[in-house]
Amino acid sequence: MNRRHFLAQTGALAVATAFGSRSYAQGAVQARVGVIPVIGAAPIFVADKEGFLRERGVELSFTTFESGPNMIQALASGTIDIYVAGVAPLAVARSKGIDVRVVAATATEENVFVATPKLARYFTPGTPPAAALKAYRAKEGKPARLATQPAGSVPNTTLQYWLWEVAKADKADVEIVTMGIDATQQAVLAGAVEGASIREPAVTIVQGRNPEIKLIALGDEMFPGQPGTVIAVSGAFVTKNPDAVQAVVSGLVRAADLLVKTPDRTVPAIEAALGKGIVESATIRKALSSPATKFLIDPRAIIEPARAMQAYQVKLGSLDKELPFDGLFEPRFFERASQGG
Repeated sequence: MNRRHFLAQTGALAVATAFGSRSYAQGAVQARVGVIPVIGAAPIFVADKEGFLRERGVELSFTTFESGPNMIQALASGTIDIYVAGVAPLAVARSKGIDVRVVAATATEENVFVATPKLARYFTPGTPPAAALKAYRAKEGKPARLATQPAGSVPNTTLQYWLWEVAKADKADVEIVTMGIDATQQAVLAGAVEGASIREPAVTIVQGRNPEIKLIALGDEMFPGQPGTVIAVSGAFVTKNPDAVQAVVSGLVRAADLLVKTPDRTVPAIEAALGKGIVESATIRKALSSPATKFLIDPRAIIEPARAMQAYQVKLGSLDKELPFDGLFEPRFFERASQGG
């Protein structure tokens, strides 16, 4: 059974369980969560498994998705209540009449760039990335294929910003290929692409299986202040269940503290969420100490980087125009949580 099949099955099981009478304490608020299975989402996995939410009357069920844009449809249809993915698609969702509010972040600077061995050899010490990509095309007779998620996603926007604005690469030297996160990981390992924008635990997994895969650029190098995974809640759920939303955000603050101070304790919760036996505990523990892992819950810290990312999406053409952020971020839950509420 491959990881994608496993996640599809466990996601379906989670949805089914959400409606099972034996899964929830009587009277608990049931929240359906859509999530991308990456280390950046760890705070909500830990908060759930540690019982921080259950003790405040909130029960979660999880369904996995391949990207944020794919999750928006589920949010719009009311299939999920809570979105755990990148911030970039959310302003677009609001512009289309989907009432969604970002109540917390979970991680920043998640997306990094790795090169497979065929391309990595051109990234020699002192060689600028643009020169390395140009040298690859000159030698191989074709542009380097770089994998990332769909247009409009944080990984895609981040990769393009790094290529065109930071590295100043020639567009003739690069071919961007869009695919899901599992397909990206497999393409990197198989050498089907020459590089990719990936997150943990994929970084640790691919380098563990092939040490010749090279980490070329970290998150903040690729996009300054790169906003990562966020927790967004449907407006209907916020209005109906403000105490439950507060419980979730307060639980995230506690979980992030555990992830930083006692990471070993959090590994079983993350392993269970990502698929026990699919991503091993040793890999998760290493990924938690990766330079690509930075947990941050305060949503206020990513507002300006998110604006900058949106402006760049307009430049890329993945957005027609900049969209208002009014009402998108709702930091009051974090502010109360950070004061012990």
